[in-house]
Amino acid sequence: MTDTSAMSDRASSTRVLLVEDDPNIVDMIRSNLAVRGFETVVSVDGRDVLSTIEHEQPDIVLLDLMLPEADGLVLCQQIREQSNVGVIVVSARGGERDKVAALHMGADDYMTKPFSIEELLARITATLRRSRVMAPQSPASEVITIGALAVDLTGKNVTRQGQDVHLTPTEFALLRELLANRGKLLTHAQLLRRVWGPGYATETEYVRVYVRRLRAKLELEGEPPLILTHPRAGYRIAAEPWAGDMDSTSR
Repeated sequence: MTDTSAMSDRASSTRVLLVEDDPNIVDMIRSNLAVRGFETVVSVDGRDVLSTIEHEQPDIVLLDLMLPEADGLVLCQQIREQSNVGVIVVSARGGERDKVAALHMGADDYMTKPFSIEELLARITATLRRSRVMAPQSPASEVITIGALAVDLTGKNVTRQGQDVHLTPTEFALLRELLANRGKLLTHAQLLRRVWGPGYATETEYVRVYVRRLRAKLELEGEPPLILTHPRAGYRIAAEPWAGDMDSTSR
C-alpha cells in the first residue's frame, strides 16, 4: 500500500518514494524530510513500487533491501530497467558484497543503517544533482565521436552506429567526466569527487562497478577498449582512441 504525505504546494518540491517496512524509520525519515519541504510517498512492502513510480513520478527512491514481500536487489534492478529515477539503497546489510551487488543492479548510492539524517540529506542532494534532467544551457549540441560512438553532451544521449545506448544519469556523468579529460589519467578520488561528490572519496568500489557498467554497454567484443585502466591509479579515455596504448591495462 502507499501513503502519501503532501508537505508543500510548491511546484519545486521534491518527491521521495520511501520503500521501508520499519515504521520507526518511516516516521523518522518522513518527518525530517517534511520540515525541509520534501513530499514523501511510502511503500511498506515493495509490491507496488513499480506502479507507484509510474503514477507518482518521484524524484528519488530510498530503497530498503530487506522487505517482507519483495527481494530488494531484484526490485532495484526492476526500477532501473523502468526508470532513470535516482535510487539510494538504505539497508542494515553493510557488507561489501551487498553494496557491490546493489550498485551492479543500478543503485546510485548505498547507505548502511543506522545513519544520521544529515548524511541522508547529503546523499539525496548528491544523487538528485546527477539524476535530475537539467535544461541545456545552449541550444547547440556538443557531440563527441569516438569510433562508432557518438556522445551528445548537451542532450545526454549516446548512440552506436545510430542506435541509442541507454545510460543511467550516473553512468553518463562518469562517461562525461572521462571524455572531458581525454588522454588524462583520473584517479579514483578525482572521479568520486567530481561524479558523486566530496563525501565519497573512499567509496572506490563505486568507480569500479560503474566503469564495468559503462564497458558492458559501450565496448564490443573484439574492439580495442574505450576506457583504459591504470592499476591502483585510475582510468582514462585515450586522446587518440584505438591508436595503441601499451602503457596501461585495458581491463
